[in-house]
Amino acid sequence: MTAFIIRNIGQRIILLVFISIIAHTIVHLAPGEPSLVDPANPRMKAEDIQRIRDAFHLDDPMHVQYFYWMRDLFTGQLKSFKDNQPVLAKIWDRFLNSLPLFLVATLITWSIAFPMGIKAAIHRNSAFDRSTTFLSYALISIPGFFLAYILIIFVVQNLNVSVIGRQTFGFEDAGLLFKSMDYVWHLTLPSLMTAITGLAVLSRYVRSQMLEVINQDYIRTARAKGLDEDTVIYRHGLRNALLPFITMFGLMIPGLIGGSVIFETIFAWPGMGRLGYEAILARDFPVILTLNFIAAVLTLIGTLVSDILYAVADPRIKF
Repeated sequence: MTAFIIRNIGQRIILLVFISIIAHTIVHLAPGEPSLVDPANPRMKAEDIQRIRDAFHLDDPMHVQYFYWMRDLFTGQLKSFKDNQPVLAKIWDRFLNSLPLFLVATLITWSIAFPMGIKAAIHRNSAFDRSTTFLSYALISIPGFFLAYILIIFVVQNLNVSVIGRQTFGFEDAGLLFKSMDYVWHLTLPSLMTAITGLAVLSRYVRSQMLEVINQDYIRTARAKGLDEDTVIYRHGLRNALLPFITMFGLMIPGLIGGSVIFETIFAWPGMGRLGYEAILARDFPVILTLNFIAAVLTLIGTLVSDILYAVADPRIKF
């Protein structure tokens, strides 16, 4: 196992280098330049544009720009084109905002989807199965932004609670208890909306995997031995149905970067997804490239964690 981990870490580092080179090339080949982000500004003179290009090495060859980007990234000196602020500091601030949103949404998704999918599989074609199937397809079909606006209107009009942003205006000097409750209110709806689609999709996957497993011979053998139903379902059935979800769990880690641009924009939540969207509009290459690099790192870490968890969940898998 140790040799497998070391070998895979080396392979992923090499792959990460190639990903960074390809991403850097694609971003710089895209139409538009950072110096043209505000062409309507009458104060932007030719010498000002040239000064910007010189400061950020935009006239250097692409491989030289790549070197400067990697050097500044790893030394912490990389600055944003948009506001000349340190890129890593900006990303860290948004990461701290996205982390609770990601954790709560993940907790809601996985803690509800598995019991719902398992029960639907055990009681196939029952009223519960049909109703959860209808609900899942309805949540998948309804546009998320439409449902988000409906929920905002309902909560604000009926509960008289503000849900936009991270805190209610005027609560800056409130006590810790009131500020905490206010933060929870603002966190609830974005987390719920982020979790809804994942909950609907994951519950269908759990149901289909459990339906496939509970008809296997070893499940019938376990029941023939007189084991209680919970042991048969959760110890023998669910464990063998978990392998596809281990892959899904590993690939969820990059969600810390992407987040949900739509819901972060609707709820004015200053997360990383919204930061990436704003950087694309502003052609802020350092922020775009750094977010892409971090997302690649998290993806590679997630796949490595998935490979390790495979061996933990299924002793038949050897490395």
